[in-house]
Amino acid sequence: MRKLISSVGLPALLAAVMVGTPVAHADNVGYLVNVTVRPGYNFANADQALAYGYGVCDKIAAGKSYAQLVGDIKSDFNTSDEFQASYLISQSAQELCPAQIWQLRNSAAGYVGAPG
Repeated sequence: MRKLISSVGLPALLAAVMVGTPVAHADNVGYLVNVTVRPGYNFANADQALAYGYGVCDKIAAGKSYAQLVGDIKSDFNTSDEFQASYLISQSAQELCPAQIWQLRNSAAGYVGAPG
């Protein structure tokens, strides 16, 4: 009886783990709510906001450093606000390309923002 449970139990457990593993999907609506409600970005419309966010995702996937991402956003939005830049990066990664979060975290490790 033990052998039967062991032989059936392990494959069933492995199948459950494989099926139960969540897959990261983009949440366009969540991203749009978070970046259009917060002042400072002034996207002309939802398409422009999404295009910008997916552009951030592309930069993350291409291996651009966190410091470079922050610099790009500060330049694009003519701001020196570190939080504004980091918020947009965070929202882009979390909502539009969650599979890239690990790469973003690795890139951001040790990042120290500009003195305020």
